[in-house]
Amino acid sequence: MLDMLSDDRRLHLLGLDRVALRDALAAMDEPPFRADQILDWIYAKDAESFAVMSNLSKRLRERLERDAVISRGRVAAESVASDLTRKLLMTWPDGQSVETVWIPESDRHTVCVSSQVGCPVGCRFCASGLDGVKRNLTAGEIVEQVWRVRRLVAEHGPADEQGKPARLTNVVFMGMGEPLANYDNVIAAIRVLNAPWGLNIGARRITVSTVGLPQQIRRLAREGVQINLALSLHAPEQALRRELIPWGKVPIEDLLSACDDFFQQTGREITLEYVLLEGVNMAPTHAARLAAICRRLRCNVNLLRYNPVAGLPYTRPSAEAAQAFQRELRERGVNAHLRRSRGRDVDAACGQLRRRAVEAAEAG
Repeated sequence: MLDMLSDDRRLHLLGLDRVALRDALAAMDEPPFRADQILDWIYAKDAESFAVMSNLSKRLRERLERDAVISRGRVAAESVASDLTRKLLMTWPDGQSVETVWIPESDRHTVCVSSQVGCPVGCRFCASGLDGVKRNLTAGEIVEQVWRVRRLVAEHGPADEQGKPARLTNVVFMGMGEPLANYDNVIAAIRVLNAPWGLNIGARRITVSTVGLPQQIRRLAREGVQINLALSLHAPEQALRRELIPWGKVPIEDLLSACDDFFQQTGREITLEYVLLEGVNMAPTHAARLAAICRRLRCNVNLLRYNPVAGLPYTRPSAEAAQAFQRELRERGVNAHLRRSRGRDVDAACGQLRRRAVEAAEAG
């Protein structure tokens, strides 16, 4: 499938797999091996233009300049936090924008990517869905986020003991949007990220986070890729979850069944994501009910202290309160981790940088 936007009919090469690129080149009367040469330039050599592809004929380079693009977006804004977390606002030719985040740690470099412009889920505590969803991202737009951050990591990350540039190690689909609501493009992007001819990121270092779409979870379990699945739970009881997540209509029991099916098919343990909201979902009764859920499923729990969003009525809990909730879970046998907040001084919460840019544009 060709990866194009309605206002730009040129091929977005970052969205094509090897077979699709060969087919596109065959239509140009080019042999199949040209695809491998182009992929090597894009992914192994980080080429940004066709002009540098010296082993291609001049005729082919001119044809590609006319009919294709390597990258399509631009970095409209960039901010670096005191902990070196770097947030990018990526803008596409149709004027829509998404956030992409590079999270550096001592043992890994992670990129958090968006899958949609905005978000249809509308979690009450999240900035991403305040204006709804505008459109799905294409596979190429998803891959491009990772491709760009990989270049940033090599340029700005610390070199290893042998002097080799830092490497991007992990990809998480935890940015703007519901990945499984853009299923086909997300899977196509994952295959490019994972492919040896592509970004060559191990499947077990790729995580898809979902609010919970059972049919798509079961489908994902049968894609033949050993990626990780994270379920954004945020509440251990149906009524509270529905209050926090308007899309949370699916019974928790159905979500657990789909997640168990994912584990049975892939052998990959599920991660339950749980944003801690002061006075909302952190009582001992919540811990007891969450522990009961965990006894049903091969899983671990990531606890995240809420990053406040202006205009929303939720409060970030203290470190002590978060640790107390974690202890409640661990005493009940739950493998619970309290994740450190990153990038809090640069619009840390998902969607805030984009929302600030949109509001500035509307005001101007």
